[in-house]
Amino acid sequence: MGLEDDFLLSDADDEQTVEYIRNYLPQELKEKFSDEQLYYLIDTMDEYYVESGILDVEPDEEGYVNIDLEQVAHYLAKEAKKDEIGDFDPEELLFVVQGEMEYGNSLGQVE
Repeated sequence: MGLEDDFLLSDADDEQTVEYIRNYLPQELKEKFSDEQLYYLIDTMDEYYVESGILDVEPDEEGYVNIDLEQVAHYLAKEAKKDEIGDFDPEELLFVVQGEMEYGNSLGQVE
């Protein structure tokens, strides 16, 4: 599989992730985020996971890695404001983070 195929698979996965998150959001937040903003937030979450070192942490005895979702939401709020994507409430972004995590669970990526 070439690099172009990797990008196409990544784009398709991002589309499915955005759709899943949009369905996961409470009704009052469904229109709060544009697709473009959700794509940005997904990319920024990935950036956070890489830069924070969370991907290098050893799982506990049960195979879990503890991720502070509120900390991720605060990071997203800070980055989105800095990058002029939007001024979001971290409590609202928590639903986006949880939706992305649930999407991963539905694929069997995370237990």
